[in-house]
Amino acid sequence: MSGRLLGLLGMVCTTTLAAQVLLTPGIAVADPEPPVSGERSVAELLTDLQKLYRQAEQATETYNATEEKLKERRAEAERLTAALARTRLSLQESRGAAGRLARQQYQTSTDISPYVRLLLARDPQHALDQGQVIGRLARERVETVGRLEGSERKADGLARRARAALDEQLTLTERRKKERDAVRRRLDDVEELLASLTPDQLTALARLERDGVAEAQEKLMDSGALSDDRNPSTEGDRAVRYAVRQLGKPYEWGAEGPTSYDCSGLTSEAWRAAGSPIPRTSQEQWAELQHIPLTELRPGDLVVYFPEATHVAIYLGEGRVVQAPRAGEEIKVSPIAANPILGAVRPDASPPAKL
Repeated sequence: MSGRLLGLLGMVCTTTLAAQVLLTPGIAVADPEPPVSGERSVAELLTDLQKLYRQAEQATETYNATEEKLKERRAEAERLTAALARTRLSLQESRGAAGRLARQQYQTSTDISPYVRLLLARDPQHALDQGQVIGRLARERVETVGRLEGSERKADGLARRARAALDEQLTLTERRKKERDAVRRRLDDVEELLASLTPDQLTALARLERDGVAEAQEKLMDSGALSDDRNPSTEGDRAVRYAVRQLGKPYEWGAEGPTSYDCSGLTSEAWRAAGSPIPRTSQEQWAELQHIPLTELRPGDLVVYFPEATHVAIYLGEGRVVQAPRAGEEIKVSPIAANPILGAVRPDASPPAKL
């Protein structure tokens, strides 16, 4: 293990580094023990738990995506409401100015033509000056009316957009509630299944999972899919250090820190702290960030898991990742093959730092 990695891991106790994920989704291995009579085998139980955990995580990421859209719509609604208030104030001022100009023009105008008024005037220069004033007032009135009409159109448009933003906000709020309930139902299913197991079954599940992870990790490392470690970029190093400082904090679905995180909450906050904000959810991170082959992984890159991109972790180096696994567990260091790998993405295009 490199001195750089040892230095990072020295920030936490060795027992935390040695911790392994219990019942990691997606690791399929043969059942080492025969099934109990009338009950499902250990491998079948593990498959069921994997499915439930995966469904819970997928529901969590869907909830997170809706939460992000809701934040955007709230901000848009607030911006439009403020703009509408300013426009209405301007509209009120324009109407007042138009009224004043109309009164002034009425008070200074007559039915006599400017030519006749000039001939009859005792002071021709004064008549000329008065005519110029009347002309100026007329031009100002035309300009004010134009501004007034423009402000009215702008106010109407802003009002429609503000109403639409508020309507969408209400729709997203209702959708978020339904998705929150879906996550809770999935987690209740997990708890119900775990509560139905005996201590011996739980022990067998843990052993089966550890063996499966170890086998998957060995195959990956032996395959040459991971090359020699590369140095992280400056931002990647900051992201890794942030993630390592969170080790031992609990997983909580929908959480973005600082006391708890879900998987994409940890990765997005780590890169935000590094000075390079990235999308909030694992699916958005997979869809929007630069894809890289595993052979080019460097610390700070993100490893995305499962075909639906419903889990994500931060690559630490030497075949290890920092991840927020799932409800009931803590942020920990795990083998990169702890879950079925979909691929990897790089949040920044900066060159490696000189360490």
